Amino acid sequence: MGFGEGHVPPGYTFVIADDHPLFRGALREALAGIGDVAGIHEAGDFESAKALVVANEEVDLVLLDLSMPGASGLSGLISLRGIHPTVPLVVVSAHDDPVTIRRALDLGASGFISKSASMEEIRSAVQSVLAGDIAAPTGIDLGVERDPEISDLIKRLQTLTPQQTRVLGMLAEGLLNKQIAYELGVSEATIKAHVSAILQKLGVDSRTQAVILLSKIGSDPLPAVG
Repeated sequence: MGFGEGHVPPGYTFVIADDHPLFRGALREALAGIGDVAGIHEAGDFESAKALVVANEEVDLVLLDLSMPGASGLSGLISLRGIHPTVPLVVVSAHDDPVTIRRALDLGASGFISKSASMEEIRSAVQSVLAGDIAAPTGIDLGVERDPEISDLIKRLQTLTPQQTRVLGMLAEGLLNKQIAYELGVSEATIKAHVSAILQKLGVDSRTQAVILLSKIGSDPLPAVG
């Protein structure tokens, strides 16, 4: 359940996904300063982050580092958006150039926080997103996407349904149709239909081409390292 929908539990529940314990601690301190906090869950790799988001439907906000084990740049954002599309997701990254910020927001992030931000700036950004706003670093001109191939890819990704987005993320992890079907609790035929729709929307002929296409938005302009 996303923020502001139906019954809201007493206090906010957050997920912090970052592979640096010290920075997770700083984020935890910033979130604790907001006040009414019911729980803060932490993950040091993308697989754990994904599991936390799946297991905690009451999560109000996710803070996601772009460069962590198991995720390549913005592809991690795309994958998490498919799991819980209504939950606000804020990207936290040292890669705070205008291109990365703009692409993160275009791909569904509710905010972007630079790792160089102060405790007060982090807190303010989170509060803005919880209030329903989009939070981005001030004083940065995000401009427009200059790479026509990336611009086209972002538009195509925006046409995917949440379930198709989730399946695409699993394809990128190398899972087979039967493995995806098992994890999502649906038939293999349903997954095949999703894959066909994904390939058509992305304008590619194979799963491999779809994964390669996704990697372009995932690793550029970020280095593909943890």
